[in-house]
Amino acid sequence: MGELPEGMEMPKSERAAPRPSASVILSRERDSGHEILLGHRVSELPAFPDVWSFPGGAISRVDRAVAESHPEWLLDRDDRVSVFALLREMVEELGVVPDGEGGLTDVDEDIRAEVCADKANWRHLMESGVLTCRGFHCEVITDRTTPPQAPVRFHNLFFHVPTGNPGVTPTFPPGRSEFDEFRWWRPIDLISSWEANEIRLPPPIVTLARDLVEAIENEGDLQSACDALAANPPTGKHRFEYGPGVECILVPTDTLPPATHTNCFILGERGGERVIVDPAAKDEEGFEELAFKIQEIYDDDSSIIATIFTHRHPDHIGDLQRISEIYQAPIWASSETLEAMTPSDSDRVLKEGDSFILDGPSGGISWDIIESPGHCPGQICLVGDSGIVSADNCTLVGTILVPSGEGDMGAYISGLERIRSLNPKVLFPGHGPLIANPKRLLTQYIEHRKTRHERVLNAVREGNSELLSITKIVYADTPDAHPILAQDQVLSHLKELIRSGQVEVHGNSYHSIDIG
Repeated sequence: MGELPEGMEMPKSERAAPRPSASVILSRERDSGHEILLGHRVSELPAFPDVWSFPGGAISRVDRAVAESHPEWLLDRDDRVSVFALLREMVEELGVVPDGEGGLTDVDEDIRAEVCADKANWRHLMESGVLTCRGFHCEVITDRTTPPQAPVRFHNLFFHVPTGNPGVTPTFPPGRSEFDEFRWWRPIDLISSWEANEIRLPPPIVTLARDLVEAIENEGDLQSACDALAANPPTGKHRFEYGPGVECILVPTDTLPPATHTNCFILGERGGERVIVDPAAKDEEGFEELAFKIQEIYDDDSSIIATIFTHRHPDHIGDLQRISEIYQAPIWASSETLEAMTPSDSDRVLKEGDSFILDGPSGGISWDIIESPGHCPGQICLVGDSGIVSADNCTLVGTILVPSGEGDMGAYISGLERIRSLNPKVLFPGHGPLIANPKRLLTQYIEHRKTRHERVLNAVREGNSELLSITKIVYADTPDAHPILAQDQVLSHLKELIRSGQVEVHGNSYHSIDIG
């Protein structure tokens, strides 16, 4: 972790164990083909905000209690607990319940309000016969596990539930909802809208939608496709498609907790030219992940034209010797990053204003280079139609440090403002999940840093001259912050205040400058 103060070590984060969960793929029949229901997740959610996804949720104690207390319900199913979770979530999120005769119907508003107020009420309503699971039909067509890049993970079963014609009409629950819009999609239209950068989908939904499209082509209709997938669910590793022409593999690294991995991005279309960004592999697990993806790239008849490193921190640059045994390609990076490596005649210096085009089956995909050196000298971002490969500028997991030794707080804040001004559709960060609402997150980062900056200046103006006393005042609202990291971030702010002429330093003592 090159951003840590010298001599400081952080404990390595443990990967979160996946929690069991269930999602429902409701389908309805239309003359133009079967459609499936997805909801748009609201911006404020901590997990997967601003993406289209299937309704569902984690298995609760109530679901397990129902399965234990009523073994006669859904007796023939091994996945009873997950189905009970599915039925409860359908009440809460969609307002839909089994009608007892093999179909679905709307739930009474008062009953739904009871369930939303307390999950235990769902059990009581089931036991009293107000709600039922009699005649309910669903089939698991696939499962997905949240990759180990987030503190909360799920092992999710996706259940297909047909609703016939005209289908059902989902409604929002009383109070807060995870969704602010529901929409029916043909699977092929869902993928087309995603590929056109019109909507955002979490990676598991992208591969699931592709599986549905392929199965429909083979089987003729959605129900037959789901039957085929249920009989032989897709297995093995799934591609993590973060955006059109942007795949990701997760490389385990010693990075800043709570992150456990670095995102290694593969740019370009399958069957065309590809670029590998930040292959940070240094251990056997990382080398295996990288080797698997490289072989997959070659199997797609793609070529790897370059390896790009966004910056020189060790959690972004892997063991180059071992990586060269997996594949070979010229290295492209800023001059500062290249200086940290063994030079080669094939190196290419990337700087502000440079660009490159990746040829593929659907044409050329252009990527532009911008510099964002606040976090690390020579750090670059890659700007394309799908979004911005944003390196270590922001993340949904943890925070970003601006090291006092080599960072530049002023450049960092202005870099965030510049990225926001480009109005990217998505950010592909160096760590953690994709960022589907860049403007919102970047604004939070900018306002947070500017507020900290103002607090540092005010603390000095109030007569606090020692780094420790300034830090205690500035981080009074964050008592759990690591004291060494907090002091280092305050020092970064102080250096920017000195550079801008608002603070001066005498030895280890800081004083404000009266510019009035």
